[in-house]
Amino acid sequence: MNIYKSLNEVIKYIENNLEDTISYSYLAKIVGVNEYTFLRVFDLIANISVADYIRNRRLSNAGIELLSNSNRIMDIAIKYNYESSTSFSRAFERFHGIKPSEVSKNSEKLKVFPILHFQETETKAENIEYSIIQLNEFTIYGKGIKTTYNTIHKDAPNFYNKFEEKYQKIYGNPDFGMIIYEDRFISDNFEYWVLYKKEIREFTKYTFQKSKWIKLEIPSQNPIDIQNMSAKFYNEFLPSCKYNLKNLPELEYYHDEITDFLIAIED
Repeated sequence: MNIYKSLNEVIKYIENNLEDTISYSYLAKIVGVNEYTFLRVFDLIANISVADYIRNRRLSNAGIELLSNSNRIMDIAIKYNYESSTSFSRAFERFHGIKPSEVSKNSEKLKVFPILHFQETETKAENIEYSIIQLNEFTIYGKGIKTTYNTIHKDAPNFYNKFEEKYQKIYGNPDFGMIIYEDRFISDNFEYWVLYKKEIREFTKYTFQKSKWIKLEIPSQNPIDIQNMSAKFYNEFLPSCKYNLKNLPELEYYHDEITDFLIAIED
């Protein structure tokens, strides 16, 4: 499968249906993966979420259309799937920097968001060794913090060090790191947790049902090495792999001076 060719088909479909409701599940079928995996792959390759891309294309077109007829604000709002002229005006102003009613007098401020096009020539990625494992239901116990896509690379090691300093003498070395995504691929709200395998009543418990996981072994527990492997997985491995991701947190299992990077997949 040429993922870039498939994504160009997705872009073509979006462009032909900007005035209609666009189903993410249908876009995922074009690529041949589940919706969850599709949203992640699109976000990584395009560097923009599907939702933001569609919204920007609609608002870009709306600005051009208002140039020819500024009295049709409500009609254009409805055309591009906005429930009211108020919600449309707010979105329009955030995107263009001017209100729809100001277009005729400030047309030079209108922004154009171009149609994406992906280069269909695939580059061969470096081989990544991995294995597929199955884990029965298990429960882990720990604490977490709120973080974001842009700050987790700093927040995670800082929180881990503070957590370890406070609890290591009592409970030993932590067993897991965990990343939770809220409304993954749409929201920038992440959580990073540090956890133990043994039951600790003062901590929050998190239970995982029986599932299959991709396991990538990292010969290190250094945060930079773990972050590098995560980047390689999402930027190189995921776009070309045959697996569908499951909507579960990512895990880092620390043991024997190595780290198992674990990503849940569908059966």
